[in-house]
Amino acid sequence: MLKKLKQATLQSLKTSGISAAVHNSRWRRQRLLILAYHGISLTDEHLWNGSQFMPADVFRNRLTQLKRSNSTVLTLGEAVERLYANDLPDRAVALTFDDGTSDFSRKAFPLLKEFEFPATLYLTTFYTHYNRPVFDLMCSYLLWKGRNNTVDLGTLTQEDLKIDLLTQDAQQIALNKIKSFAREQELSAEAKDSLLASLAAQLHIDYAALIEYRVMHNLTTDEVEQLAADGADIQLHTHRHRTPIDRELFLREIEDNRVSIKAITGRRPLHFCYPSGVHDPAFFPWLRESGIISATTCDIGFASPTSNALLLPRVLDNPQLSSIEFESWLTGISAALPRRRKKEKAA
Repeated sequence: MLKKLKQATLQSLKTSGISAAVHNSRWRRQRLLILAYHGISLTDEHLWNGSQFMPADVFRNRLTQLKRSNSTVLTLGEAVERLYANDLPDRAVALTFDDGTSDFSRKAFPLLKEFEFPATLYLTTFYTHYNRPVFDLMCSYLLWKGRNNTVDLGTLTQEDLKIDLLTQDAQQIALNKIKSFAREQELSAEAKDSLLASLAAQLHIDYAALIEYRVMHNLTTDEVEQLAADGADIQLHTHRHRTPIDRELFLREIEDNRVSIKAITGRRPLHFCYPSGVHDPAFFPWLRESGIISATTCDIGFASPTSNALLLPRVLDNPQLSSIEFESWLTGISAALPRRRKKEKAA
């Protein structure tokens, strides 16, 4: 009901010309909209997690809207530089993708090239070098795909417990127990992959087929190299997708990530995205020590010249966002509407 009311309000504001007035206003000209994406579905990922994955046809529609809006799509580096120089062009937008799953090169980047839009990929590099499924993602995905089954944790985690996976809550319970087991046992990447294979076999899922199609895989080093050569901007997202509250460990995550990206692309990355959007004031001096120019969050909103460069807000686009809601972010009118705050999720 609230969503329908919001959509009706936005449509009314568009019809009355108020949205267009905001879009062309001095207020909008002084603000940068950073759009955030994660994955474009290879198969059914958007049905599993619609907040993180988007069908390719929906993404194409977004890019069409962006083109028709006469927004100016900038590279992230230029956008940040011009933001703080008070020199943004009209209706400035930057496009960012988190993590670096293989669908970026197979689905997202071809569309970006077609529309001639630059984009930044925040790449987490561990699974780029160890090119098997990302453990947490694949574990959750398998539990969803096997939702008509019951998982026996006794053969996976040595816990005497069987869980019917029909509901999301049950899948989450199973996921938490498997992740806790892997963490407590300090399983290696290879052992985690074996655990995934065992889970898939128990749920009657063809794990080899998923591996062959590279579902929940990160980009390979060759793919990243080619993307960079073709104009993709590759930036920092930590090496292991985590931000420890320890200076040495935090700096190691940045440095391992940076060394990997520089070795692949030949360029030194200077912009950062907090994994899962989790940030803490303790990180700021460490990021500055690492020479980071900007850091983006999952906090919703527009960036302005008064924004902390290490806490830049973004708008996470997803299939649940209607066309009129997406358009309202391009114009800027959504910034004036009240919205419910969401708690940050831990990495």
